Amino acid sequence: MFDLGIVHTDVHRPDPEHVAALDRFDVPTIHEAMGRVGLMRPYIRPVYPSARVCGPAVTVLLQPGDNWMLHVAAEQVREGDVVVAGCTTESEDGFFGELLATSMRAQGAKGLVIDGGCRDTTQLEDMDFPVFARAINSKGTIKVTLGSVNVPVVCANALIHPGDVVVADHDGVVVVPKDRVVSVARAAQDRVDREESKRGKFRDGTLGLDLYSMREPLEAAGLKYID
Repeated sequence: MFDLGIVHTDVHRPDPEHVAALDRFDVPTIHEAMGRVGLMRPYIRPVYPSARVCGPAVTVLLQPGDNWMLHVAAEQVREGDVVVAGCTTESEDGFFGELLATSMRAQGAKGLVIDGGCRDTTQLEDMDFPVFARAINSKGTIKVTLGSVNVPVVCANALIHPGDVVVADHDGVVVVPKDRVVSVARAAQDRVDREESKRGKFRDGTLGLDLYSMREPLEAAGLKYID
């Protein structure tokens, strides 16, 4: 059951320095460091290739074909936030465009992730306002039906609470719970350090078969080499 017609105005956000620490890493690294969880479905794509964003979430629950709650959400945005919008049911209508982006940027928003459609993509790229969307769609929306702002929402199969940190780049979108931001950033750095060590060995010619000790389990599984 959805909570409709509700706006929570008091959102706990992680320390900006902790969010900045997480912003150093790409989505695959964060996903792996967090235990291979937190990814949104891969149909959420950047509306222009260089889009990237990281910040605490202002969450929005939309009704299909209606972007009223995105205008309500703009009032709740604080500097550095990312607006994350789910919908009560699947919809690819063009909920968001350049005018809403201009409004949200004026309030401090860094970008948008939406399980719905977006339009005005050339203008969004020109103003470098990152949007990650289900679809690019010129179809307009109405402003009639109540949803909610700053409630838990499901966006592209990922559960996100207000204040959780969203990181999005060309490889996808990952959600980091706000109480795990520090630990995930540390784990991500550890992973980057380990990968750099492996990268050097690969450059020197070491095979993954040996680096990851794959030969014995492959033999046990029945792999045979034939001259």
